[in-house]
Amino acid sequence: MSFSVIVPARLASTRLPGKPLADIEGLPMIVRVARRAALSKARQVVVATDSPAVLGACEAHGVQAVLTRADHVSGSDRLAEACELLGLDGTDLVVNAQGDEPLIAPAMIDACAELLAARPQCVMSTVAHALDDTPEGAAEFANPNVVKVVTDKNGLALYFSRAPMPFWRDGQGQPSPGSALRHVGLYAYHAGFLRRFPGLSLSPLEQIESLEQLRVLWHGERIAVHLSPEKPGPGVDTPEDLERVRAVFKAGRG
Repeated sequence: MSFSVIVPARLASTRLPGKPLADIEGLPMIVRVARRAALSKARQVVVATDSPAVLGACEAHGVQAVLTRADHVSGSDRLAEACELLGLDGTDLVVNAQGDEPLIAPAMIDACAELLAARPQCVMSTVAHALDDTPEGAAEFANPNVVKVVTDKNGLALYFSRAPMPFWRDGQGQPSPGSALRHVGLYAYHAGFLRRFPGLSLSPLEQIESLEQLRVLWHGERIAVHLSPEKPGPGVDTPEDLERVRAVFKAGRG
Protein backbone atom coordinates (compact mmCIF):
# COMPACT_ATOMS: atom_id res chain seq x y z
CA MET A 1 0.00 0.00 0.00
CA SER A 2 1.27 3.45 -0.95
CA PHE A 3 -0.05 6.80 0.22
CA SER A 4 0.82 10.48 0.39
CA VAL A 5 0.37 12.88 3.30
CA ILE A 6 -0.76 16.39 2.46
CA VAL A 7 -0.76 19.04 5.19
CA PRO A 8 -3.02 22.05 4.44
CA ALA A 9 -1.74 25.27 6.01
CA ARG A 10 -3.41 28.69 6.04
CA LEU A 11 -1.37 31.56 7.42
CA ALA A 12 -4.46 33.39 8.70
CA SER A 13 -5.81 32.23 12.06
CA THR A 14 -8.34 34.01 14.25
CA ARG A 15 -7.09 32.71 17.59
CA LEU A 16 -3.38 32.42 16.74
CA PRO A 17 -2.24 34.63 13.83
CA GLY A 18 0.65 33.22 11.80
CA LYS A 19 0.16 29.81 13.40
CA PRO A 20 2.01 27.67 10.80
CA LEU A 21 5.17 29.75 11.33
CA ALA A 22 5.01 29.73 15.15
CA ASP A 23 8.41 28.75 16.54
CA ILE A 24 8.68 25.42 18.36
CA GLU A 25 12.21 24.90 19.66
CA GLY A 26 13.83 26.52 16.64
CA LEU A 27 11.57 25.23 13.86
CA PRO A 28 8.28 26.53 12.42
CA MET A 29 5.29 24.47 13.54
CA ILE A 30 4.45 23.44 9.98
CA VAL A 31 7.94 21.97 9.61
CA ARG A 32 7.50 20.07 12.89
CA VAL A 33 4.22 18.62 11.57
CA ALA A 34 5.76 17.60 8.23
CA ARG A 35 8.76 15.97 9.89
CA ARG A 36 6.49 14.08 12.26
CA ALA A 37 4.32 12.88 9.37
CA ALA A 38 7.47 11.77 7.51
CA LEU A 39 8.00 9.18 10.26
CA SER A 40 4.93 7.35 8.92
CA LYS A 41 5.00 4.95 5.96
CA ALA A 42 3.98 7.73 3.54
CA ARG A 43 5.91 7.85 0.27
CA GLN A 44 5.80 11.66 0.36
CA VAL A 45 4.74 14.47 2.69
CA VAL A 46 3.66 17.73 1.07
CA VAL A 47 2.49 21.00 2.62
CA ALA A 48 -0.31 22.75 0.70
CA THR A 49 -0.41 26.43 1.58
CA ASP A 50 -1.84 29.74 0.40
CA SER A 51 1.13 31.66 1.80
CA PRO A 52 4.47 32.36 0.08
CA ALA A 53 5.95 32.81 3.58
CA VAL A 54 4.91 29.29 4.60
CA LEU A 55 6.14 27.94 1.26
CA GLY A 56 9.51 29.61 1.84
CA ALA A 57 9.80 28.27 5.40
CA CYS A 58 9.12 24.74 4.17
CA GLU A 59 11.64 24.97 1.35
CA ALA A 60 14.27 26.39 3.73
CA HIS A 61 13.97 23.25 5.87
CA GLY A 62 13.77 20.68 3.10
CA VAL A 63 10.00 20.14 3.26
CA GLN A 64 8.15 19.72 -0.04
CA ALA A 65 5.37 22.28 -0.48
CA VAL A 66 2.96 23.58 -3.12
CA LEU A 67 1.31 27.00 -3.35
CA THR A 68 -2.48 26.85 -3.67
CA ARG A 69 -5.14 29.48 -4.21
CA ALA A 70 -6.06 31.71 -1.27
CA ASP A 71 -9.84 31.54 -1.76
CA HIS A 72 -10.47 27.93 -0.68
CA VAL A 73 -13.41 27.54 1.70
CA SER A 74 -12.02 24.48 3.48
CA GLY A 75 -8.92 22.39 3.95
CA SER A 76 -10.46 19.67 1.79
CA ASP A 77 -10.78 22.11 -1.11
CA ARG A 78 -7.10 23.00 -0.69
CA LEU A 79 -6.20 19.30 -0.70
CA ALA A 80 -8.17 18.80 -3.90
CA GLU A 81 -6.10 21.47 -5.65
CA ALA A 82 -2.90 19.99 -4.22
CA CYS A 83 -3.82 16.59 -5.71
CA GLU A 84 -4.10 18.24 -9.11
CA LEU A 85 -0.78 20.06 -8.69
CA LEU A 86 0.95 16.82 -7.67
CA GLY A 87 -0.62 14.84 -10.51
CA LEU A 88 -2.08 12.20 -8.21
CA ASP A 89 -4.14 9.46 -9.80
CA GLY A 90 -7.79 9.06 -8.80
CA THR A 91 -7.08 5.81 -6.94
CA ASP A 92 -4.11 7.22 -4.99
CA LEU A 93 -4.54 7.38 -1.22
CA VAL A 94 -4.08 10.75 0.46
CA VAL A 95 -3.94 11.40 4.21
CA ASN A 96 -4.87 14.87 5.43
CA ALA A 97 -2.73 15.67 8.48
CA GLN A 98 -3.67 18.89 10.25
CA GLY A 99 -1.06 21.64 10.18
CA ASP A 100 -1.50 22.36 13.90
CA GLU A 101 -0.74 18.82 15.14
CA PRO A 102 3.05 18.75 15.66
CA LEU A 103 2.71 15.72 17.96
CA ILE A 104 0.61 13.57 15.63
CA ALA A 105 1.46 9.88 16.00
CA PRO A 106 2.97 8.42 12.80
CA ALA A 107 1.32 5.06 13.60
CA MET A 108 -2.09 6.78 13.63
CA ILE A 109 -1.44 8.14 10.13
CA ASP A 110 -0.54 4.63 8.93
CA ALA A 111 -3.63 3.09 10.55
CA CYS A 112 -5.94 5.64 8.93
CA ALA A 113 -4.49 4.97 5.45
CA GLU A 114 -4.49 1.20 5.94
CA LEU A 115 -8.15 1.22 6.99
CA LEU A 116 -9.26 3.03 3.83
CA ALA A 117 -7.22 0.64 1.68
CA ALA A 118 -9.08 -2.24 3.35
CA ARG A 119 -12.55 -0.68 2.91
CA PRO A 120 -13.21 -0.24 -0.83
CA GLN A 121 -16.85 0.68 -0.14
CA CYS A 122 -15.70 3.85 1.65
CA VAL A 123 -14.48 7.12 0.15
CA MET A 124 -12.84 8.26 3.40
CA SER A 125 -11.47 7.03 6.68
CA THR A 126 -10.82 8.85 9.92
CA VAL A 127 -9.84 8.20 13.55
CA ALA A 128 -11.54 8.25 16.95
CA HIS A 129 -10.73 7.19 20.49
CA ALA A 130 -12.98 6.25 23.41
CA LEU A 131 -13.78 8.85 26.04
CA ASP A 132 -13.59 7.52 29.58
CA ASP A 133 -15.85 8.25 32.55
CA THR A 134 -13.30 10.41 34.38
CA PRO A 135 -13.96 14.11 35.04
CA GLU A 136 -11.68 14.92 32.07
CA GLY A 137 -13.64 12.58 29.82
CA ALA A 138 -16.94 14.06 30.98
CA ALA A 139 -15.67 17.58 30.28
CA GLU A 140 -14.60 16.60 26.76
CA PHE A 141 -17.95 14.88 26.20
CA ALA A 142 -19.80 18.11 27.03
CA ASN A 143 -17.38 20.43 25.20
CA PRO A 144 -18.77 21.61 21.82
CA ASN A 145 -15.20 22.11 20.58
CA VAL A 146 -14.64 18.35 20.96
CA VAL A 147 -16.32 16.54 18.07
CA LYS A 148 -17.95 13.19 18.80
CA VAL A 149 -18.73 10.37 16.36
CA VAL A 150 -21.03 7.34 16.51
CA THR A 151 -20.50 4.30 14.32
CA ASP A 152 -22.37 1.21 13.24
CA LYS A 153 -21.34 -2.36 14.04
CA ASN A 154 -18.89 -2.36 11.15
CA GLY A 155 -17.05 0.76 12.30
CA LEU A 156 -18.62 3.05 9.70
CA ALA A 157 -19.59 6.57 10.78
CA LEU A 158 -23.28 7.22 11.38
CA TYR A 159 -22.95 10.83 12.51
CA PHE A 160 -20.50 13.45 13.77
CA SER A 161 -21.59 16.13 16.21
CA ARG A 162 -20.43 18.79 18.65
CA ALA A 163 -23.22 17.69 20.97
CA PRO A 164 -22.78 14.95 23.60
CA MET A 165 -23.66 11.69 21.86
CA PRO A 166 -24.77 9.07 22.29
CA PHE A 167 -26.62 10.53 25.25
CA TRP A 168 -26.55 8.05 28.14
CA ARG A 169 -30.03 8.44 29.61
CA ASP A 170 -29.18 6.85 32.95
CA GLY A 171 -25.71 8.36 33.22
CA GLN A 172 -26.73 11.96 33.95
CA GLY A 173 -24.81 13.32 31.00
CA GLN A 174 -21.65 11.27 31.53
CA PRO A 175 -20.04 9.50 28.57
CA SER A 176 -21.24 5.91 28.46
CA PRO A 177 -18.31 3.50 28.83
CA GLY A 178 -16.98 2.32 25.48
CA SER A 179 -19.57 4.05 23.30
CA ALA A 180 -18.65 7.75 23.45
CA LEU A 181 -15.97 8.38 20.84
CA ARG A 182 -13.95 11.55 20.38
CA HIS A 183 -13.27 12.28 16.74
CA VAL A 184 -9.65 12.92 15.76
CA GLY A 185 -9.27 15.31 12.79
CA LEU A 186 -7.16 12.97 10.67
CA TYR A 187 -8.55 11.79 7.32
CA ALA A 188 -7.61 9.52 4.45
CA TYR A 189 -9.23 9.87 1.02
CA HIS A 190 -8.99 8.54 -2.49
CA ALA A 191 -7.61 11.39 -4.60
CA GLY A 192 -10.50 10.97 -7.02
CA PHE A 193 -13.03 11.64 -4.28
CA LEU A 194 -11.05 14.64 -3.06
CA ARG A 195 -11.32 16.13 -6.54
CA ARG A 196 -15.07 15.45 -6.52
CA PHE A 197 -15.70 16.75 -3.01
CA PRO A 198 -15.68 20.52 -3.77
CA GLY A 199 -18.47 19.95 -6.30
CA LEU A 200 -20.81 18.35 -3.75
CA SER A 201 -23.51 20.69 -2.52
CA LEU A 202 -23.32 21.84 1.10
CA SER A 203 -25.58 19.95 3.49
CA PRO A 204 -27.82 21.65 6.08
CA LEU A 205 -26.25 19.52 8.82
CA GLU A 206 -22.76 20.60 7.79
CA GLN A 207 -23.80 24.24 8.03
CA ILE A 208 -25.46 23.77 11.43
CA GLU A 209 -22.58 21.84 13.02
CA SER A 210 -19.77 23.47 11.01
CA LEU A 211 -18.37 20.00 10.24
CA GLU A 212 -17.58 19.39 6.58
CA GLN A 213 -17.41 15.59 6.98
CA LEU A 214 -21.20 15.70 7.35
CA ARG A 215 -21.37 16.68 3.67
CA VAL A 216 -19.93 13.27 2.84
CA LEU A 217 -22.56 11.40 4.87
CA TRP A 218 -25.34 13.66 3.58
CA HIS A 219 -24.55 12.57 0.02
CA GLY A 220 -24.72 8.88 0.96
CA GLU A 221 -20.99 8.15 1.02
CA ARG A 222 -19.36 6.05 3.74
CA ILE A 223 -16.58 6.94 6.16
CA ALA A 224 -14.64 4.20 7.96
CA VAL A 225 -13.50 4.97 11.52
CA HIS A 226 -10.29 3.60 13.04
CA LEU A 227 -10.65 3.21 16.80
CA SER A 228 -7.31 4.22 18.26
CA PRO A 229 -6.24 2.76 21.62
CA GLU A 230 -4.50 6.03 22.47
CA LYS A 231 -5.27 9.73 22.42
CA PRO A 232 -3.55 11.98 19.92
CA GLY A 233 -0.94 14.46 21.10
CA PRO A 234 -2.20 17.96 21.92
CA GLY A 235 -2.96 20.23 18.98
CA VAL A 236 -2.42 23.98 18.78
CA ASP A 237 -5.45 26.30 18.56
CA THR A 238 -4.57 29.01 21.08
CA PRO A 239 -1.46 30.71 22.52
CA GLU A 240 -1.89 28.54 25.62
CA ASP A 241 -1.88 25.38 23.48
CA LEU A 242 1.30 26.58 21.79
CA GLU A 243 3.07 27.00 25.12
CA ARG A 244 2.05 23.49 26.20
CA VAL A 245 3.44 21.98 23.00
CA ARG A 246 6.63 24.04 23.27
CA ALA A 247 7.11 22.61 26.78
CA VAL A 248 6.81 19.06 25.41
CA PHE A 249 9.52 19.69 22.80
CA LYS A 250 11.72 21.54 25.27
CA ALA A 251 11.57 18.51 27.54
CA GLY A 252 12.73 16.31 24.65
CA ARG A 253 9.42 14.46 24.35
CA GLY A 254 8.45 15.78 20.91
